[in-house]
Amino acid sequence: MLRILHSLPRTHKLLLLPVATMVTVLGAQKLITTYQDLNQPHTPLESVLVPLPSDSAPGIPSLNQERTPVADAINRASRAIDATRDHIPLSDLTAKEIVDLDVISTAEASLADYPPPGATLDHGALHMAVVVGTLTSGMLDVDPTSSVEIADATSYEDYGIDLFDDVSFLELELAAEEPFVPEWETHIVESGETFAVLAQNELGLGYSEVLALLDDLPEPRMLTNWRAGHSFDYQLDESGRLMALRMMKNTRDGVLVESDADHFAVTAIERQGEPVQRLYAGSVSGSFARSAQATGLSSGSVTELTKLLEKKLDFRRDSRRGDQFQVLVESDMIDGEALDSRVLAVKYNGERMDLTVVRNATDDHFYTPDGNSLDPSFARYPFEGSYRLSSNFNPQRKHPVTGRISPHNGTDFAMPIGTPVIAPANGRVERVANHPAAGRYIVVRHDNGYRTRYLHLSQPLVSQGDRITMGERIALSGNTGRSTGPHLHYEVIVNNSPVNAMTVDLPENMGLSGDTLIAFQRQAEPMLAALDSGETGTISVAGYQPESDAE
Repeated sequence: MLRILHSLPRTHKLLLLPVATMVTVLGAQKLITTYQDLNQPHTPLESVLVPLPSDSAPGIPSLNQERTPVADAINRASRAIDATRDHIPLSDLTAKEIVDLDVISTAEASLADYPPPGATLDHGALHMAVVVGTLTSGMLDVDPTSSVEIADATSYEDYGIDLFDDVSFLELELAAEEPFVPEWETHIVESGETFAVLAQNELGLGYSEVLALLDDLPEPRMLTNWRAGHSFDYQLDESGRLMALRMMKNTRDGVLVESDADHFAVTAIERQGEPVQRLYAGSVSGSFARSAQATGLSSGSVTELTKLLEKKLDFRRDSRRGDQFQVLVESDMIDGEALDSRVLAVKYNGERMDLTVVRNATDDHFYTPDGNSLDPSFARYPFEGSYRLSSNFNPQRKHPVTGRISPHNGTDFAMPIGTPVIAPANGRVERVANHPAAGRYIVVRHDNGYRTRYLHLSQPLVSQGDRITMGERIALSGNTGRSTGPHLHYEVIVNNSPVNAMTVDLPENMGLSGDTLIAFQRQAEPMLAALDSGETGTISVAGYQPESDAE
């Protein structure tokens, strides 16, 4: 029987499940039973054995003549069972139990006409009959009032019948009903690969869609100028078309592209790191910059530290070998990488000068522990960096071109054309003009009453009447007017009289006071404690919170 079932196609196996159950569990002589009288439960029951017509039965069509798949399967199974049995008349059978099978429509269509009402089933090999619906359908001569019950269910697995060829239809149905969930995948760029080709071959985009996507990107070079080893993440929908693309320009910044109807929506990505504080300590040996870098400080932190201390410390004149310094730095940590490092506090103990300053989170400026500002209210130099002083302030100077006595009321600094000129203090632009001798020049009146002039400029960056702040770029140096070479002529005028910009007393620094000073000192306390501890490495500093985060 099992060999026969295994030889059938899978669909026919499914149709023969009820038959296999009956043959395996009940046997051919316990197929169908009916109650004769429900009101007399002790009345003997009549067992009904339903043979199918044989090929030699007169007047009754044979299942073999129909040649349906179901009929063929049933005939083969019946002949295999009947090979060892004798014909048993219906009158000799004894009632045992009731079985009702509700076979699917394919079997019903194949067997609905067998046997015709009133037909006599005898002669020939015994066959099994599949009863469709209830036994009151007219297929058999049974009391219409009799009831029909279904025999106890039996597990096919209990008898070793594998009718599904190890295929779970339930799992397939459940899988088909599960909603599609897109997953992020990563693509690593290979040598010679281009996004336009990749998008068409792997992301389901047309050439025009690729061009539209690149037009929507704020920086198309991220996808057009990539290199081998770069990577991006993407999601595809059920049809294999791009749903979303995520690519990072660097550790912090990137873009997210999402498909939205007929276009692409682009969103900037900015990853927020975890603030981590770290203390560095060292001593001066050679140049201060090299000594600071030897402690492990990044080049950006060394530059910031150098500019900070230059406001009070002349490294060439004041620093000495063996001077000690501690630097507290905060960085944003993303995936183990330190980003956007910023100096929080510095302590310098030198032979000629001691200095301790702390960054104020409120205004992002540095102050001493007493609240004195490290930033002057009026800078000595109107530029960043160091440039050669080519001509001093000299009221009795002989002009280098004419040879006559011509006062030099400013200070000249030799510098390349295009060097940025910055405002030494807050103020307002009083004049922007051209002169045959001075060339392009600017005059600024500052808030403390001082005036400054900048001559021989190549390009002014402000206009008359503009309000400027300390450190703002106001022009680019040049070589215009009567000039012997590229330089900046810088003048400071006090009470309408020119003074030596390199020696004039400048306004004192502004400081903190009142509640502002108290708040700063409370914030600076843990950072000062970290500097005094000397414990280098990662530390936790409570109380410091940048103004942007506080909001």
